[in-house]
Formats: sequence, C-alpha cells, structure tokens
Amino acid sequence: MTKIALLGRGKTGSKVLELKDQEKVTVFHREHPPTYEKLKDHDVILSFLPGDAFSEMIPLLVETKKPVVTGSTGLSWPAGLHEDLKKRGVTWIYASNFALGMTLMKEMILLMGRANQLFEDLDFEIHEVHHTKKIDSPSGTALSWKEWLGHEALVTSERTGDVVGEHQLTLKTSFEQMTLKHEARDRKIFAQGALWACSKVLEYRPGLWPFSELARRELLR
Repeated sequence: MTKIALLGRGKTGSKVLELKDQEKVTVFHREHPPTYEKLKDHDVILSFLPGDAFSEMIPLLVETKKPVVTGSTGLSWPAGLHEDLKKRGVTWIYASNFALGMTLMKEMILLMGRANQLFEDLDFEIHEVHHTKKIDSPSGTALSWKEWLGHEALVTSERTGDVVGEHQLTLKTSFEQMTLKHEARDRKIFAQGALWACSKVLEYRPGLWPFSELARRELLR
C-alpha cells in the first residue's frame, strides 16, 4: 500500500482523504509543516498547495529524492529541474487538471488541431468556467488546451458560483460548428486522478513529466 505525504488540505486535498484510507495519508499544512525527516518515510509526495507555496518547497522535495505528484498551478519550474531529477533517478508528475477524462480530451483536441487540412476558413474558441475563488484566469487547463490545439484561439474565462470546472473548445468554419466539452461534476475526479498518478509514478521514467503523458501511455498500451 502506497504511503502518501499530502501537502495541502484545501478543496481537492480534502477529497483525497475521502477516497484514500487516511491511515496511509499524512497531511502536512501550515500548523504541521513538512520536514526532510517526516517526508522520507513516505513513498510519494502529493501536493495541492498554491503555486507560490509549492515553489518554496521545491528544494526540500528534491532533497528527499521521493517521487512527487503535484496539482499546484501558477508557478514557473526552476531551470534544469528536469535534468536534475533524471540524474537523481526521481520522477515528478505535474498537472493543472488531474481528471482522467482529460486524456481522452487531449487526443480529440490534437485531432481537431489538424482541421486546417480540411478547412480553409476556421476559428477556434476556448471558454472555461470555474468557481469564484479560483485565482488564475484563464485556467491552466484552458492554456493546456490551446497548447495541444496548436493554433491561435480566443480564450475566455468566467467565474461564478461553486462551479468545479467546465472547459469547452469550439471550432467554427464557414458552414459548420463543432464543440468539445469537459465538465467536472465533483472535485473527487481530481483526487481520483492524482491518486491514480501516485500509484503509477514509481513505474515511470525519471524527470519532470506532465500527467497527460503518463495517462496517455496507459491509454495507448
């Protein structure tokens, strides 16, 4: 049974505890901060800390030589981190969205990105909706969608109520309109995907890798 060190007990972190045997998860937070000694007894470190808080933790996490799965967003990765992790034989997996369904969405978005081979006139639009407490806008997932698409796209954001997360990609041509939509109906999907990544990270090659690559490997096996 994988022993997990959970950094952060916010909306998604709390869902991890609902899905995972709490005896196998140690929660670290401001009142119970992680240390090298405390972390080294765990198999995997899972983080849902805000980006700035996670960034401050990176040197400590690298020092532990433990695999890391992180959903922290709004940060820039230190230069050379990928190579440093490879040399240490350690794997880190990151994602802005741990919904396993996003793996399927990525494959469809990659295909939609080839639409210019069929249409001369086309426009792409990406719209995302989240709860009012979400800080980053547009969402990291929306930016990932644009990257996967490989085309210019109008990206718009909406913050309302307690929406878990909705992302929609629309392709408009002269006479057609096509839409891909992903709707997160419960925050448990992010916890579910992150725990799945924790179970697979020990098998994956060392370095800093996006969750989508890990999940795609399983999808296309």
